[in-house]
Amino acid sequence: MGTKLDLTSVRWRRSSYSGNTGGECVEIADLESGIAIRDSKNPAHGILTLAPEAWAALVAYVRR
Repeated sequence: MGTKLDLTSVRWRRSSYSGNTGGECVEIADLESGIAIRDSKNPAHGILTLAPEAWAALVAYVRR
C-alpha cells in the first residue's frame, strides 16, 4: 500500500465551469507530488492522487 497523505491543509478548488448550483463536479488540489482529485458532493468518500504527467494526460484526453 502507498503512504497516506495528510490533505487537511490543502486548498481545494472547482472549475469555473461548475457554477454554484450544486451540480456534479470535482475538486482538485495542488500537491508537492502532483494533483489530488475528489468528488465535491462527497469529499470524504475518497481522493485520487495523480502524478503531474498523469494529470496532464488526463486533461489532454478530456479536452479532445
